[in-house]
Amino acid sequence: MPRWEPGARDRLVVAAVDLFTEQGYDATTVAQIAERAGVTKSTFFRHFPDKRELLVAGQQTLCRLLTEGIAEAPAGATPLAAVAAGLQRASTLMGPHNRELGPRLKAAVAASTELQERDALKSVGLASAIRDALLARGVPDPVAQLAGELGVLAFKRGYATWSEGDCDGEELAVHALAALDELHAASAALD
Repeated sequence: MPRWEPGARDRLVVAAVDLFTEQGYDATTVAQIAERAGVTKSTFFRHFPDKRELLVAGQQTLCRLLTEGIAEAPAGATPLAAVAAGLQRASTLMGPHNRELGPRLKAAVAASTELQERDALKSVGLASAIRDALLARGVPDPVAQLAGELGVLAFKRGYATWSEGDCDGEELAVHALAALDELHAASAALD
C-alpha cells in the first residue's frame, strides 16, 4: 500500500460511507475503511481520530466559509441577507462529488444512532458559527441565534434537494437560498 498518496482523506470518507451503507456503521471497522481506501490504518488515524469523525470531514472548512460569507455581506444587510451570503459562499465548496455522496451519507446516518448524534452536534456547531459571525456584525443575540438555526436548516434542506433531486447543472446555492426563503416565509405563519 502506498504510504502518502494524494486524496487519502477524501478516499477515506468515500470508503467509510460506502461501507456504512453496505454493512452498517457498527459492523464497519477502521481497518476495513483503510483497506477500502487503499491506505494504512495509521494513515486513517492521521486524518481522523475515529470512524465517527468521518461524518464531519470538512466541517471546519464549511464553518469558515459560512462565517467569511457573513462577514463580507454588505454593511446594511439584514441578518438573513448576511446568512444568505454565508450560504452562497459555503456552497462553493460543494461539487459533484458531494452531490453524489449525499444520499449514501443520509442513509448511513439514518441507520445509526451514533451517527445521528454526531450529525446533530455538527448542526449545533454550524449554527453556533453562523450566530457568532452575526454577533460580530452587531446583530442582537436572539436574532443571531434564530438566524443561525434557520441558516443550518436551509443548508440541510437545500443540500437534500440538490443531492437527491434531478438538479444537473444547478449549484447547491440555488437550493440553499430557496430553502432559506421558504423558511423565512414559513416563519411569518408563526404569528
